[in-house]
Amino acid sequence: MAFVEPVTLAARGVKLVPLGLEHEAGLRAAAADGELWTLRITSVPEPEYTRKYIDDALSMREAGNRFAFAVTDEATGRVLGSSSYHDIVPAVKRVEIGYTWYGKSSQRSHVNTTCKLLLLTHAFETLGCHVVGWRTDNFNFASQAAIERLGAKKDGVIRGHALRRDGTIRDTVMYSMRSGEWPEAKAQLLYLLDKPRA
Repeated sequence: MAFVEPVTLAARGVKLVPLGLEHEAGLRAAAADGELWTLRITSVPEPEYTRKYIDDALSMREAGNRFAFAVTDEATGRVLGSSSYHDIVPAVKRVEIGYTWYGKSSQRSHVNTTCKLLLLTHAFETLGCHVVGWRTDNFNFASQAAIERLGAKKDGVIRGHALRRDGTIRDTVMYSMRSGEWPEAKAQLLYLLDKPRA
């Protein structure tokens, strides 16, 4: 039995469903919303590689080290983006949350905060994780700020860690949250979601 079993998570008009081939057209449209593949610090697929992106995610699910979700609008079913559990280590009850991106029209909305609430709640309260981690490009300052807003702690930087799509080598900033920190982080996420948006 896999540590992360197929599950659908939903709240506040956002639904996370296991990513499948049926999401190809929707993912392509979400990525085109802002031409996100042109950003050198993200892993958003170029339109012609959307099928490969899904195939790779499904292969990683089969291997037990990634479980990808399509992020959808609960009312319409429109694909807004994607997010995953990855680097899944059942022996120590650790997952990371990443491969996360949203179409431009969903950015700076409640979507990302809602997704993180759903993924963290499932990780800590259903899967019984001891630690949830994140990693991001050292130049992806928006991602670093978003992770820190969740209440995650910066663990450090792995220098010369991975290739970017343009062939340059990135440093990777690592973050984590322990299960004992989750209640306070959950309260903060609910506060952020409930307060009026400017």
